Amino acid sequence: MAPHLDDSERGSKCDGILRNPTWKPETDDDYAVLAIRNLVFDMTMQNGGGHGGSAVGMAAIGVALWKYAMRYNPNDSNWFDRDRFVLSNGHASMFLYAMNYLVGYDAWTMDELKGYGSAKLNGFTTLSHAHPEIECPAVEVTTGPLGQGIATAVGLAIASKNLAANFNKPDIEILQSQIYCMTGDGCLMEGVALEAISLAGSLQLDNLVLLYDNNQVTCDGPLDWINTEDTNAKMRASGWEVIDVYDGTYDVEAIVAALHLARVCRGKPVFINIRTVIGTDTAFAGTAKAHHGSFDRESIARSKVLAGIDPESTHVVPPDMLEFFRERKTYGSRQQQEWNDRLTRYKLKYPLDGERLAARIEGSFGNWVATLDGLDSAKFQGLATRESNGEILELLWQANPALCGGGADLVNSNKFKYSAADVFHPATAAPAVRMGALSNLQVIHIGTHDSFQEGQNGPTHQPVELDSLFRAMPNLTYIRPCDAEELIGAYQYALEERHSPSFISIARDAVGPVPSTSREHTAKGAYVICERLGANVTLVSCGSELHYVVAAAEILKQRGITSRIVSAPSLDIFSKQSKEYQDSVFLINRSPIVSAEEYVPLAWSRYATASIGMKSFGYSASRESNYDRFGLDAISIADKVALYLKKLDGRDARQQAWALL
Repeated sequence: MAPHLDDSERGSKCDGILRNPTWKPETDDDYAVLAIRNLVFDMTMQNGGGHGGSAVGMAAIGVALWKYAMRYNPNDSNWFDRDRFVLSNGHASMFLYAMNYLVGYDAWTMDELKGYGSAKLNGFTTLSHAHPEIECPAVEVTTGPLGQGIATAVGLAIASKNLAANFNKPDIEILQSQIYCMTGDGCLMEGVALEAISLAGSLQLDNLVLLYDNNQVTCDGPLDWINTEDTNAKMRASGWEVIDVYDGTYDVEAIVAALHLARVCRGKPVFINIRTVIGTDTAFAGTAKAHHGSFDRESIARSKVLAGIDPESTHVVPPDMLEFFRERKTYGSRQQQEWNDRLTRYKLKYPLDGERLAARIEGSFGNWVATLDGLDSAKFQGLATRESNGEILELLWQANPALCGGGADLVNSNKFKYSAADVFHPATAAPAVRMGALSNLQVIHIGTHDSFQEGQNGPTHQPVELDSLFRAMPNLTYIRPCDAEELIGAYQYALEERHSPSFISIARDAVGPVPSTSREHTAKGAYVICERLGANVTLVSCGSELHYVVAAAEILKQRGITSRIVSAPSLDIFSKQSKEYQDSVFLINRSPIVSAEEYVPLAWSRYATASIGMKSFGYSASRESNYDRFGLDAISIADKVALYLKKLDGRDARQQAWALL
């Protein structure tokens, strides 16, 4: 039986904080809770520790979710209309791994669980990473940075709502996917989570359930050392329905009731505040010591005796409990088959929508190829790339109904056209870009505040260093197109990249004359736009700086200095080209190569012998003034190149140290 809590105990920070040595299992649910805990105990102890405390405390939640609430099929982790589970408190990964094994996902064997915490020497691999990673079956998203999981779950709920709104019919509700997200105290204190929570409430995402593992303990001590706010009141103020479960440590039935209520709640996302005990029924129960590390063996032995197994045994699940959970394989197959039958009826009755839905499921991107191929960039001549981007995006929205996006802020200023009927306006930020790259997700990020062109808004709006972050980020393609022609090429490349995100950085400056730009050559990352045999110097740039470099080359020509000019919209793409091609762009000879860009020029040292760029933050002044102030206008570039060549005095530029001019 679950321990009784009287009203005076409910909602206080001491809920269930003491061990409960009198509790004994009576129902199948109770024994299922013990099966999860004992498995987590063994995973924690097998390699000397881990984050088992929360996983132990959440065992009853695991039974409620995987046995009674979620729609999924352990025989097919990719069933499209499955419910999605996100573990935002990703350090508690053992919780997810144990559940994946118990319900019978083929990939999640006991041997995989035994790999948790392994040093992974001599090529050993395991699915049981310290934090969940999307590459593993039945792991929906990569989580770990606190708060990111909540934000991702909101994105999944938006996607699910978008699909349902486009394809569900009054007589056939073909898409019913719910999103369940598990969170701890830490996630709820992160800004990225709080912003996403506010957005979810505003959008009334009633297909989203956030389960709060409210154990009132952080890795350092009691939660009230750092946070004493009324979480329920905050969630209600953000537009969420709040359901309380006062004993989430043992009472599976109460959690199931809350989940069923959440499923029928309409017009609001649901927050279930579940009081649990971290490291429950161990010597460290309810304390920070239970957050990570090993447990005491006496408590583990007692738990196994309660479960009816040998206290000295490890990695043992009683056969009746394995059968209890593995029943979900039959259940899941039946659910998926019913959905397949419903999909067949849907396609017969609504053949056009059925075709479109199948394309969405397969990841089709509509007719964007023809749209971009047929687009004449000359119509955008002289426009800032930010202006061109708005026009191009408007065409892509029409050509590709699967696109879902918008602007984080200043939508009109950033030329993201929308109508009053548009609903979703998701945000982008550096940590989210990193998670997308880590997770091999196809996302197109569009940066609109290009270096110091934000002018009078000052250095807080002039990200002179962020290109270095994005260019250094693995599995992210960073692209700075100089005009509409290269911008079209950037979209063509980004829309073909199915397993990595792209970041397109656009500018508010009007585009000056740049010769011979090419969407096809943009797909090579860098290419020569002005070739001169025997040139004294190669000048290279990209984005909003390139037209200043072109103008600087003309000034240098008047001084008797000839220049080759290279447009390099993406060093990421260029690095993937053959050595022969790279050497044809950046010649392997004695001549100097000078880059110019309104960013801190760390990335250019790989290819250039010298660079002109930012050495400080920006300044609150007009962009014209800033180009002059920081030596990045045409005259300044020409002067710096001329002085550099004079100092070189004919020496081999590649034999000298890279220079910041």
